[in-house]
Amino acid sequence: MQELRDKVAVVTGAASGIGFAMAERFAGEGMKVVLADIEEDALDASVSVLRQQEFEVIGVVTDVSSAESVEALAEKTIEAFGKVHVLCSNAGVVGGNAGPRSVLWEASLSDWTWVTNVNYWGVAHCIRVFVPMMLSHGEEGHVVITASCNGLMPGNGVYGATKHAVVSMSESLYRDFHRLDTKLHVTCLCPGLVNTAIIDAGRNRPEALRNPGEQRPTAEQLSRAAERAAQGLDSAEVADMVIEAMRRNQLYLVTGPEFNERIEDRMQSILTGRNPQHFPLELPERQRSARQ
Repeated sequence: MQELRDKVAVVTGAASGIGFAMAERFAGEGMKVVLADIEEDALDASVSVLRQQEFEVIGVVTDVSSAESVEALAEKTIEAFGKVHVLCSNAGVVGGNAGPRSVLWEASLSDWTWVTNVNYWGVAHCIRVFVPMMLSHGEEGHVVITASCNGLMPGNGVYGATKHAVVSMSESLYRDFHRLDTKLHVTCLCPGLVNTAIIDAGRNRPEALRNPGEQRPTAEQLSRAAERAAQGLDSAEVADMVIEAMRRNQLYLVTGPEFNERIEDRMQSILTGRNPQHFPLELPERQRSARQ
């Protein structure tokens, strides 16, 4: 997709992190942008930042796990701007016993439900609702789906399972767009280490889906996570990569080489039948302590 000026973009998970960076980058290209997020205060603040730069943007509070909420997002987008040319299905969560350092069978039904509702169904709802709208006007368009390098590597619990599914959705869209000779293209964004606050995604976890006694990460845990995240790419760098991938109609976008060895090892294991050599086998802290 070459021409972005005056086109319309919808970005979920847009109040912060990669989502906000993409929204800001699109607006800077002259696009009209709809920012969608479940956090109303953070969304309002982000919309205000962009409006201060005289960008044409609106914010819509959206819970991507809800079909009705995504449908309402689409209606408000059409009311405001008439069409959709770019969809960024970016909202995602990790947390509870569903994270990459968890033991799979310890994930509760609530863990499975929460992470799957956002990471899997959030993307499915966006595809179901927005793609037909994008096809209907017959103009060039692009779908960006935020997966993860965890969708290309082995393991990583419930989170990894949902991200593998999201990669598959992207591949199916790529096939369908091409075999039907549409003017739509897709990019599967697989971030590696990026400086975001996804570790604290549990702040938005519905009360009904919290585990008994579950607590948010401690200040110390958040500080350690922030230190590690700060070693990664800035979200603005990822947004720049997304723009370039869209202009090249690039399907897979991996943001850095830090997980290449694990990704390549998995691919070779599938093709050769040997077991993975670079599987992350370390146990969570509580399990290590129990065995010592």
